Amino acid sequence: MKTITHTPVRKLMALAIPVALALGMASCDDSESYSDLLRDEEKAVNWYLAQQEVEVEVPEDGKFKTGKNAPYYRMDEDGTIYMQVIDPGDPDDRPEVGDKVLFRFERQNIKAMYNGMDPGSYGNMDNLDSPLGSTYLFYGNTTYPTTTQFGTGMQVPLDYLGYYSEVNLVLKSYSGFTGSTFQQEQSSCIPFLVNVKYYKPEY
Repeated sequence: MKTITHTPVRKLMALAIPVALALGMASCDDSESYSDLLRDEEKAVNWYLAQQEVEVEVPEDGKFKTGKNAPYYRMDEDGTIYMQVIDPGDPDDRPEVGDKVLFRFERQNIKAMYNGMDPGSYGNMDNLDSPLGSTYLFYGNTTYPTTTQFGTGMQVPLDYLGYYSEVNLVLKSYSGFTGSTFQQEQSSCIPFLVNVKYYKPEY
């Protein structure tokens, strides 16, 4: 096991975090301070993770425990991203920086769960006819809105796993979705549980 360090791609993605924090601070609800919202988010995430097995370090050999009962691994030093590997995909077929990666996802509001509400779910995991349609990103490239709107956290699994992998991610707000459709989520500091499957485009 080793202390978590950023790969070059993750260093690039991490640059977006201070920007997201600044946006959140500038747009929070006047009735609750930003520190209050962050504290509520932290409580909700800790509540969820307390029900799971958690590893605070990434395996040194990159061999994650896998399956629906696998632990959640803390993927960054600040604890904004946790990953459970359900299926590692093809270790011999991994995207390179700039490659297009298709993905499908379904996510749930952890803060709603913590407050005893039915969070429902949102995504295109089982329905590509949803308003989202087909979703994709360009691995390691933050210049395309199709990539940046899904935040930094969605790319982290690709630093370790191959195409056709499946993970569950716990994403705190400033590592989560950042597109215009999702700005209210960031300003309200809402964490999400996201199930994601990654695919290789067929040309």
